[in-house]
Amino acid sequence: MFDTTPYEQKMNSALTHFEDDLKKVRTGRAHPAMLESVQVEMYGTKMPLNQAANITAPESQQLLVTPFDPSNIVAVVTAIRDDQSLGFNPSDDGRVVRVPVPALTEERRKQLVKQTSEKVEEARIALRNIRQDALKDAKAKKQAKELSEDDEKRVGKEIDKLMSDMQLKIDEAFKSKEKDILTI
Repeated sequence: MFDTTPYEQKMNSALTHFEDDLKKVRTGRAHPAMLESVQVEMYGTKMPLNQAANITAPESQQLLVTPFDPSNIVAVVTAIRDDQSLGFNPSDDGRVVRVPVPALTEERRKQLVKQTSEKVEEARIALRNIRQDALKDAKAKKQAKELSEDDEKRVGKEIDKLMSDMQLKIDEAFKSKEKDILTI
């Protein structure tokens, strides 16, 4: 018998990774996940910003970063400003950091949709690789006489069904994100 569970788990983790990537794409509204990639140098080591400060979005166009240790506020501001991919210009008042999120232009929105569609393709490639691994394993077990030809075909159908389910979830997530990006 061939167990498809590990491949299903790999496909689910690929889908989760894709959804996490989508959270990082700006939609014009402030979201704490926008600052997940920021690394702050504190106490001689680099650490993720969310381990050094509390990040909230009190308004749709602003993020509020409250460092756990107020003496590190300059390091937090510098780390956010130095992450060029974000393009944010934070300001601090001595105890909190305010990060204004500029509104997106139409051109920038279209560029973000294009970047998001590239992430969709990356996720699909990951799923296809997992599918290929599963089919190779099934074929190898058939060659070793551990699996009958009928069972190999059944495994193929099962994996293909998993693939189509995952593709559908990816498409739904992309359409939802595209709508978010293009909505002003």
